[in-house]
Amino acid sequence: MMGKNDSTENAHRGTWRALGVSFDSAVARLPEALQIEGFGVITQIDLQQTFKAKLGVDSRRYRIFGACNPQFALKAVATDPRAGLLLPCNVVLFERDDGIAMLGIIDPVQQLNAPEGPLADIAREIGARLARVAQKLDA
Repeated sequence: MMGKNDSTENAHRGTWRALGVSFDSAVARLPEALQIEGFGVITQIDLQQTFKAKLGVDSRRYRIFGACNPQFALKAVATDPRAGLLLPCNVVLFERDDGIAMLGIIDPVQQLNAPEGPLADIAREIGARLARVAQKLDA
């Protein structure tokens, strides 16, 4: 479980980090940070809005971005068509109760269960690019 002082944590098949920028700033800057690394945002889900509209429940600000790098997606599904089940790569932003913006980025090596083998190189490169996205977002 994440505490107030946690800045980075590996959990739930991804890496989480507290950002030094606001939630609104992170939401605005994320698409460009992804684009620099070759990803596009193909889906965006506003869970706060969805929970309010569908369930009448107020909740924290929470966005899920589906990021896709078409070149790597093609390589992954060409290598193993079952890899498509794990696409796109999820990037999550939410606002903690104390107002700190949290960034979660999927770990492709864990998600693809590819520490070795034909998908391993693809997964490592995607992971490295997504790590750079996190660094750009927090700068």
